[in-house]
Amino acid sequence: MKKRVKINGIIMALAFILAVVFRKLCCREATPGWQENSLRIIGLVSMFLGQVIRVSARGYKSEFSKNSHALIEGGPYQIARNPMYLGILLIGLGVVLMLFNWWVVLFFFLIFAARYLPLILSEEEKLQKMFPGTYDVYCRRVPRMMPRLSSLVKIRVREYLPIKPAWFKKEINSIIALLMVIILFFLWKR
Repeated sequence: MKKRVKINGIIMALAFILAVVFRKLCCREATPGWQENSLRIIGLVSMFLGQVIRVSARGYKSEFSKNSHALIEGGPYQIARNPMYLGILLIGLGVVLMLFNWWVVLFFFLIFAARYLPLILSEEEKLQKMFPGTYDVYCRRVPRMMPRLSSLVKIRVREYLPIKPAWFKKEINSIIALLMVIILFFLWKR
């Protein structure tokens, strides 16, 4: 198992334990009404979109990267240089919006930046060395993480987020884990 996956698993386990221990402080009390329902819907949409982005990015990269010896510029990589991390961000934000108090959103962003910004910078350094010149042009054209609104308006969804059923196999464990966490939290909050 990759070191990165182990570290992410430890971070998620610690976050879950802290949420359980400090439930009253972290978790939002479910109050019926449009605000609670809106947060749940926005959270679910964010998690779904994040998972679709991750599946598309991971599948596209594995199909077109030639063992990381080709710079990937198509699919989700044409509007964000790090679409897999964007997917993780959206999934985590969705969980936080569905279950936790507002201040946890800020804490989530801090933890996310501390965990993923060093990885992103390290990967960019490697890509710069592997693809001198070409990667610079790509970086000027495509933002690091958050797609430009102008890119989203111009592009067709199928072009940006190609999906093949086989690509879901690589993400099935994270999909199942996410669903289990959501179900457990909803059962626990009752």
